[in-house]
Amino acid sequence: KISRKTHLIIPSHRAMDAALEHDKGAKKIGSTLKGIGPAYTDKIARHGLRVDDIFSPNFTEKYQHLKQMHVQQMNSLGFDYQNHSIDGMPFADYEQQWIKSLEFVKQFDIIPCEYYLNEALNAGKRVLAEGAQGTLLDVDFGSYPFVTSSNTTVAGVCAGLGVAPSRIGKVYGIFKAYCTRVGNGPFPSELNDTIGDQLRKQGHEFGATTGRPRRCGWLDIPALQYAVMLNGVTELIVTKIDVMDNFSTIHICEHYMLNGKPTNQFPMTEDFPLVTPIYKSFKGWQQPLNVASAYEQLPQALQDYVQYVESQMGIRVSMVSVGPDRVQTIYR
Repeated sequence: KISRKTHLIIPSHRAMDAALEHDKGAKKIGSTLKGIGPAYTDKIARHGLRVDDIFSPNFTEKYQHLKQMHVQQMNSLGFDYQNHSIDGMPFADYEQQWIKSLEFVKQFDIIPCEYYLNEALNAGKRVLAEGAQGTLLDVDFGSYPFVTSSNTTVAGVCAGLGVAPSRIGKVYGIFKAYCTRVGNGPFPSELNDTIGDQLRKQGHEFGATTGRPRRCGWLDIPALQYAVMLNGVTELIVTKIDVMDNFSTIHICEHYMLNGKPTNQFPMTEDFPLVTPIYKSFKGWQQPLNVASAYEQLPQALQDYVQYVESQMGIRVSMVSVGPDRVQTIYR
């Protein structure tokens, strides 16, 4: 099903994304170039197109009007959108394919999602909402401006789906046993060494959209505490802990030093150059985890790692993922 209020990313949004990123030069934020930012810009400026619009008899007129607005902006930036390639196609070919795809979209069940979901909740059904991207990419509370264009916290469930805050139940906070980031932006615990390379290789850390190598580093407790606070997390789930099976020593950033003082507060972006991460060391388990089917079968060194995280968060880690297969998710 697709919400009637879903905004469309039209071809010129994607060209605009490339034009704006190119214009930033060395200050680029590392956009995926999928047109998401420009689509959000039009949404907030109140001239975006929504799924409902494709059923309008004057949709072509609306589409051309929005496209021409983008063309004027791209011309002012000196960007030749017509010779810009999107998904390996010239702009005109991609645009033609996109317009044809609207007939496919019309085959879906187009619904008012706010009524659909609230009626399901009223009927006692359980609804699982999956967030996109990480908390530190939140447009308001992430490491601005190196963020996405939406609210990636639990608040995004309310704003994006039309569900009241009082209807939110359990909040599962999913985090990797180490940290990663795609694109530019602050990363205090980043490892620009062989250990970082090993995490990337073992964890297959390459961007799902862009294929770019992810930046890798140790787990960051202040960042995790920040995410837990913003989302009201009730249970934690740690994933990819098996990536560190061969490490003899594992480190966790337990706090920062900022202006000569220790802090656990996540800093503003402009303060990050002054931040020094302070680490706590743990003994690695140095054995494969894929043979374990219960938490008690996991090495004591790994259990110590999990227990430390729980002590810092004040929240239980209810699941531990020791591999990519579904059966390798261990429930406690």
